[in-house]
Amino acid sequence: MRPAGDITNRPVSAWNIANGLTALRLLLVPVFLVLLLHDDGHADAWRVGATLVFGIASITDRVDGELARRRGLVTDLGKIADPIADKALIGAALIGLSGLGEVAWWITVVIMVREIGVTLLRFWVIRHGVMPASRGGKLKTLLQAVAIGLLLLPLGDGLHTVAELAMYLALTVTVVTGIDYVSRALRLRRTSERAARKRAERAERAAARPDGDATP
Repeated sequence: MRPAGDITNRPVSAWNIANGLTALRLLLVPVFLVLLLHDDGHADAWRVGATLVFGIASITDRVDGELARRRGLVTDLGKIADPIADKALIGAALIGLSGLGEVAWWITVVIMVREIGVTLLRFWVIRHGVMPASRGGKLKTLLQAVAIGLLLLPLGDGLHTVAELAMYLALTVTVVTGIDYVSRALRLRRTSERAARKRAERAERAAARPDGDATP
């Protein structure tokens, strides 16, 4: 039996510091874009500023997840809002860089289709359960952040080539993990308690029909 003052079974409020950091990440997106697109991206100081804001926003992704797990602040809202905030930040960066001619538009399109697709998958299976970020998904986010961070900086040609290679690596992991999320979503819809309950209900209705009754 738990002590009377034990609060471990109390519901976690969505208004907590972890979700607050997620909200901050969303608020930093327009600030980042203003810095990146200033003077058509040719102002080095503003590009460095954009990189710093992008770095701070990316760090909040790591921090809010750690806080949520260590302090028991994990909520369904956070599980959904956190990846949405990530996609808003990454999407804004990729679209901005493509608009400046520094990332091929096809790369941005492939990554954004994957990101939006995974978000839609989460809503598609939401009645069966929340599909949190996988380890592969977290690696994808890290690689994207590193590649974008390098491309944001006003680097020389040699280092810019390294940044482009990092982006191709991030793209590969993005596609592979996207396929994995599709597999996980399909599995969740088959194996969730909701799916099992529906199968049991159908079996009960079938068992209750008179022998030979072909009525669906």
